[in-house]
Amino acid sequence: MNNGPLTLMAVHAHPDDEATGTGGVLARYAAEGVRTVLVTCTDGGCGDGPGGVKPGEAGHDPAAVARLRRQELEASCEILKISHLELLDYADSGMMGWPSNSAAGSFWQTPVEEGAARLAELMRRYRPDVVVTYDENGFYGHPDHIQANRITMAALATTSLTPKVYWTTAPHSMMRRFQELMREFGGDAPEPDPAETAAMAEIGLPDDEISTWVDTTAFGGQKFDALAAHASQSENIFFLGMGRERFTELMGVETFVRVQDTTGAALPENDLFAGLR
Repeated sequence: MNNGPLTLMAVHAHPDDEATGTGGVLARYAAEGVRTVLVTCTDGGCGDGPGGVKPGEAGHDPAAVARLRRQELEASCEILKISHLELLDYADSGMMGWPSNSAAGSFWQTPVEEGAARLAELMRRYRPDVVVTYDENGFYGHPDHIQANRITMAALATTSLTPKVYWTTAPHSMMRRFQELMREFGGDAPEPDPAETAAMAEIGLPDDEISTWVDTTAFGGQKFDALAAHASQSENIFFLGMGRERFTELMGVETFVRVQDTTGAALPENDLFAGLR
């Protein structure tokens, strides 16, 4: 498959996504000598501006937000010891239903074939042994996450490469624990809307449908610090309020569904590179 170093490629939508879902595996495999390649598809311009100002509010400057978020992304990559950062630099599409979804140049409006061609070029350059991205619903329905899945799978189909391919997910047991922690840390916050609670319960998969459980406990501190590097988005990064110990307790295992494999490695597995070493 690849005569060079073992290589992991993670395809993410925005700055900070690399830390949330895959910060543990990126740090772990970098420490093991694996070459780690992060592809970030958008500029993150629909994130919070200084002081938490939201897109569409007075004082929100998407270009300035994108510049800041790139600096934060580079800091996160340094913390996680990511070997190579590649930026597709499409405009952030915002959450599903936002006007920015239809903006010219947004990732959501980009033809899949165009994004896939650019990503396929990177795949041919780096020849990854493992590729990680989101599932077909972008884990929780974000348009840029969905588009990242689409261009990844389309790019793979246009190359002769046969890496192991994984989609990020979360076990329902962890989502239940996450909801408990949200209530614990919410203090005097109002009771969550039942519809929102039900929707969150549908995120991820039943535990027995998850193919791959990777222990990243030893790298919990790095993952925490990588998330903290995205300080401009701290209002949206609930996990930081837990502190390192509780954070590592909840986030010390990263889980995936294996969707492409030629190694025949037995499932469930505890290593993205099972069958490749």
